[in-house]
Amino acid sequence: MVLKQGVELLLEHLEEQQRGRGRVGRRETPEKMASRIHATAEQLHLEDLQEPCDASMLLDACRVVLDTNPKSGHPLFFNQLYGKPDELGVLGDWLVVAANAHVHTYEAAPAFVVVEKEILDKLARTIGGEYEKEHDGLFVPGGSMGNFYGMLMARHHAQPNLRKTGLHGGPALVAFSSEQSHYSYTKAAAVLGIGTDNMIAVKCDEHGSMVPEELEKAVVRAQQDGKHPFFVGATAGTTVTGAYDPLPSLHMICKKHKLWMHVDGVWGGPVLLSRRHRHLMAGAEHADSIAWCAHKLLGAPTQCAAFITKHGNHLLPCNASAASYLFQPEKCGAAFDPGDKSFMCGRRADMFKLWLMWKHVGDLGMEKIVDVTISMAAAFEELILGSEGKFHLVQPRTYANVCFWYIPRSLRPFRRENASATEMEEIGSITSLLKGKLHEAGDAMINYQSMDGVPNFFRIVFRSHCHLDVQDLQQMLERMDSMGETL
Repeated sequence: MVLKQGVELLLEHLEEQQRGRGRVGRRETPEKMASRIHATAEQLHLEDLQEPCDASMLLDACRVVLDTNPKSGHPLFFNQLYGKPDELGVLGDWLVVAANAHVHTYEAAPAFVVVEKEILDKLARTIGGEYEKEHDGLFVPGGSMGNFYGMLMARHHAQPNLRKTGLHGGPALVAFSSEQSHYSYTKAAAVLGIGTDNMIAVKCDEHGSMVPEELEKAVVRAQQDGKHPFFVGATAGTTVTGAYDPLPSLHMICKKHKLWMHVDGVWGGPVLLSRRHRHLMAGAEHADSIAWCAHKLLGAPTQCAAFITKHGNHLLPCNASAASYLFQPEKCGAAFDPGDKSFMCGRRADMFKLWLMWKHVGDLGMEKIVDVTISMAAAFEELILGSEGKFHLVQPRTYANVCFWYIPRSLRPFRRENASATEMEEIGSITSLLKGKLHEAGDAMINYQSMDGVPNFFRIVFRSHCHLDVQDLQQMLERMDSMGETL
C-alpha cells in the first residue's frame, strides 16, 4: 500500500514538471529545509535508539523533499547539465530498482548484461572507425568515472607492471588536459598516484579549445625534464563554454609521441547522434577511449554514463582480480561476465533506461533531441544579440552553452573593449545578485561563474529541451531585465 501511494506521488511530481508550472526551486537555508521535514516525520535526526515512524508521516516527508528540491524537469531549470528525465528512462530506472540486480555476472543479471553489450555495440558503430572493428566498454557511475577509466587504462598501457609493483621507483608519469577541462582529470591523477603536479594544464584559445601547439610544447618539455608523458585528456564540450578540442590535431600529436588519447565526451558526445552536428566530434574515432553520457543533454535519468575503448579485451587485464567466489568459468554465460573488467564489483544496470529510450524513439528521435536542443541554444543566443544592449554575450556559442551578462542601465551602451575594471567588477556583482533574485522568486535557475579573469557571468545550458519554446526564453529575459532594474 505504501509503495503504491509513493508511486502515485512520484507520478504526480513528474506530471507537474511536465506542465512546467509552479516554482523552479526554493531558496531556503539548510535549517529551514530541515525544519519542514521535521514537521512531517517527527524529526530529521536519526536517534541512537530510533523508534519506528508511521509510514504516512514518511510519505509526507517525501512530499516535502520533492517540494524543496529544485524542479530539474521544469523548462526553466538551466542550473546544471541535466534536466527533465525521459518517461521511458524513468520507467527503466524504476524497473532496475525493482529488479535490484548487480551487473557483475551473467548469472545475476542476464538481461542487463546482454543489453549493456547491445548499447556498447551501437555506440561503437555510432563512433565509427576502429571502434566498429573492435571495442570494449562498461557503463560507469558518472562521467568522472569514465575519465578515470581512461587514465587507468592509459597507465596500464604505458606501464603494465605498475598494478603489481606500484609507482615507487618507477617512471614519473605525466598527463595533459586543457586548462578548461573537467576537474575529474585532476582527481583521477591524484587517485591513480600520478600526482596533481603531473596533471599538466594546456593553454586554450579564446574559444576554450586546447591549442595543439601548446600541447606539443608541454609534451616535449616533460620529456626534456626526464618524465614519461603517457596520457592526453581531450574535451568534447567543456562544462562552462561548451568548447570542443581539435581532436584530429591532438590525435596526430598523440600518435607522434605514442600517447593514449582519451576524449571526455560526457557533455558534448551526444552530437555523434546528429548528422547536422556530429562534425563537432570529428576525430573521436581515432581516440583510444571515450567517456560518453546520456543523462545530460539526452535526458536519461541520472546516472547513465558509458566508457568505451577501441582496444578490445583491454579492460580485463587492467582490472582483473579473478575472485573465485564470483567468477567461475563453469557457470551459465560465464564468458559474458563483465564484473572482473570493472574497477567496481556491483554496478547498477544504468544501461537499461537508455535501451528503453533508444528503442522507443529510434535513431531519428535521438537525433531530434540533439538538434532541437542545440537549435534552442542558437535561438537564445540570437535573443541576447537582439536585446538592444540589455544583455551581452561573453563569447560566441559553440554548442548548447550560452554565456552572457546582464548589463545594468547605467552601463549601457556597453562595449567590453572600452569597459573599465570597475565597470566589469560591477557587472560581475550584478550577476550574482540577479541570480539570487531569480532563485528567491522561484523563477528560472541559471548558474553563473567567473573564468580566467572574466567576472561573473551567467551560463545557461540547454539539455533535452524539446518542451521549451523561444517565447518562454524571451519572457524570461524580460523578467530578468525587470528584476535587474531594482538592483
